[in-house]
Amino acid sequence: MAKKKTTVQKKQPKKSIITRIGSFFSNRQNQTILGFFLLLFSIFLTVAFISFFFSWQEDQSTLTKFADRTVQTKNLLGKIGAKLSNFFVYKGFGLGAFLIPITLFLTGARILLQTNLKRIITSWNWGILIMLWISTSLGFVEKENALLSGVIGFELNEYLQTFLGKTGLTILLLFFLVAYLIIRFSITPETISEKVKSQKEKSKIIFNEKTTTTQDDTTIIEDSTIIEKTTSEVEKPKTDNKSDFELSVENLQPTISNYSDVNNTKETEDIPLNVHQTKEPSLNIAEDSKNEVEVAIEKIAEEKSVTENLSDQLIKDFGEFDPTLELGNFKFPTFNLLKEYNESISVDPTELEANKNQIVETLKNYKIGIAQIKATVGPTITLYEIVPEAGVRISKIKNLEDDIALSLSALGIRIIAPIPGKGTIGIEVPNKKATIVSMHSVIASKKFQESPMQLPIALGKTISNETFIVDLAKMPHLLMAGATGQGKSVGLNAILTSLLYKKHPAEVKFVLVDPKKVELTLFNKIERHYLAKLPDESDAIITDTTKVVNTLNSLCIEMDNRYDLLKEAMVRNIKEYNAKFKARKLNPENGHRFLPYIVLVIDEFADLIMTAGKEVETPIARLAQLARAIGIHLIVATQRPSVNVITGIIKANFPSRIAFRVTSKIDSRTILDAPGADQLIGRGDLLYSAGNDITRIQCAFVDTPEVEKITDFIGSQRAYPEAYLLPEYVGEEGGTNLDIDIADRDKLFNDAAEIIVTAQQGSASLLQRKLKLGYNRAGRLIDQLEAAGIVGPFEGSKARQVLVTDLIALEQLLENEKN
Repeated sequence: MAKKKTTVQKKQPKKSIITRIGSFFSNRQNQTILGFFLLLFSIFLTVAFISFFFSWQEDQSTLTKFADRTVQTKNLLGKIGAKLSNFFVYKGFGLGAFLIPITLFLTGARILLQTNLKRIITSWNWGILIMLWISTSLGFVEKENALLSGVIGFELNEYLQTFLGKTGLTILLLFFLVAYLIIRFSITPETISEKVKSQKEKSKIIFNEKTTTTQDDTTIIEDSTIIEKTTSEVEKPKTDNKSDFELSVENLQPTISNYSDVNNTKETEDIPLNVHQTKEPSLNIAEDSKNEVEVAIEKIAEEKSVTENLSDQLIKDFGEFDPTLELGNFKFPTFNLLKEYNESISVDPTELEANKNQIVETLKNYKIGIAQIKATVGPTITLYEIVPEAGVRISKIKNLEDDIALSLSALGIRIIAPIPGKGTIGIEVPNKKATIVSMHSVIASKKFQESPMQLPIALGKTISNETFIVDLAKMPHLLMAGATGQGKSVGLNAILTSLLYKKHPAEVKFVLVDPKKVELTLFNKIERHYLAKLPDESDAIITDTTKVVNTLNSLCIEMDNRYDLLKEAMVRNIKEYNAKFKARKLNPENGHRFLPYIVLVIDEFADLIMTAGKEVETPIARLAQLARAIGIHLIVATQRPSVNVITGIIKANFPSRIAFRVTSKIDSRTILDAPGADQLIGRGDLLYSAGNDITRIQCAFVDTPEVEKITDFIGSQRAYPEAYLLPEYVGEEGGTNLDIDIADRDKLFNDAAEIIVTAQQGSASLLQRKLKLGYNRAGRLIDQLEAAGIVGPFEGSKARQVLVTDLIALEQLLENEKN
């Protein structure tokens, strides 16, 4: 028995907490306070939500400055009202959010009046379901922004449409509406039929009552005439058909019939009592009834919001904002700056026939029959499409790649088995006489000039001699790789040339990184037109590794700033933001500005990885993951497509890839995740992959003198006062001074100390290898370890002496520093 008592005493504290909470809410005074608070808070939310729809545009810039007392809001309930409205309406459920104050009001009233307390949970359940239905329905109707539907309704609508489509989502919404009405109001076919029958019976009863009331009225009139005759008042002549009192009763009859049946019976019973009243009250009642009939209610027209009127008026007065107006006289480069070549593809019938016979004969030697063969001649290669006979395995033909190449005496035979979208097998054979694809023919093509793409890039021509154009904004990032001398630099020049011929300096900016210092130097001439750089930098083209790290981190800051602007403007991408800014719906005084596209071009990525390591990889991965919506796009080229350079993080965020000729199938699989790049013939021959499909293209050739002419033409025109300035980034300062303050230590200080103590070797190169750091940061860590007493002073070429023997001593040392 004693043991049971002890167990009860141990569990007592848990019950006491629960009972305290229960007793707190069971107290009538606390319930009254809670109910009154919910009533007032629901009114507060209602006023804030209504005010939000009139002032949300002006209040966007104040949401991030909540603690700044100098910033004022337009919302009637101040910053808290604006913050709550933005959270529940825009980020939440749109117009459906009004169900929150309604449900709060009902909850507070029930708690205050102690009525229907059990229905509080059911009312919240129904309120949440109705709120989701309204938000999703408005998201289905509203396509421009998420103001009426809220972000939740907009995203729910997009998510459901991907699986059900518009028609399926419409059916689903109607189903939930009908199901709600059936459950909420207990609607069944039987109840509907019973209501129809009861309605018919009521109509019959009302008709019978009307007939009886008319008979009663006539009897009352007759009785009144008899009473009038017996009174001492002046008798009227018999020629009068109706008395004044009778007229007043007839005038009142339409108003009496509008009331319920009980009121009609009472009024008919009271009429004989008013016989001896004067005529004036009856006449006044009749006049009032006439006046009530003649009253006309005017409709009040709703006023438009001030912001819409202001933006519409600005567009009428000045037109839409034109970002190109500052350089309104800018002229795009002309076609005559590019060199023309003889691009007529010469088809040699004897060569085609000989290749066809060799392919057929080689396949027959391995007992593979061919039902049909067709040739498509391209600039550099010819595609032979083969339809094998029934029963032939595709893998058997694919394994004969080297045998077919031997029989044709050709370099770079590539077999596509099967060709995507066709029931054929493709064999690509290089032409003996290749044709140069000029940049002039690609730029001057109608397909490129009339392209509606945001950032069109003309890469070259396909096997069927069609101009191949892709949109960098849709890629959204591009990875280029290939061996030395196979056309990467020409490909980069072709990409930059395409954008220079299509986009105004106000619409696109380039950040050029050239560790080799010679490939992109020609673009220095267009620095004040198209290039972007860090403040206080002399050269816009970045060649130093430390400056590359600062530039990449600066782009990350620019990315975050742009996302803040998109959030305040309540849009989802740069295209919607610029359209809103051009329509003068965003105020520049609140920090809004026109956002140009930023294209980051890195010519040799492997060299940056070797010298800077994770200091470069981390910001590039962050930009690749997040920067597509705000108009920052990356083009990364490397001549060493190895796994330690093109890591998994880089590959995952670069779905669009270009592979020039490489030396092995391993490199091809590293770039494209498929073989084939090792079978290319070089000189601009490339494979473009945008997911699953791989397209073979002959890259357009643009020579260095052509690029020089283009940059001279653009550089000779009037330019901006300076290059486009990126946000300033304050990097980690280098130097040999010892950091004594613990707060200023590097984030990797503890990891570096453990590595040094474990290895008993105090060298910066060890930290570079283990932590994948650059030399400057590893050197600073060594200096900080020296200041902490973990390693000894500098001893020339020798490694520093480690002063701490093991990890236990290191932990004690670090704990003593904290104390």
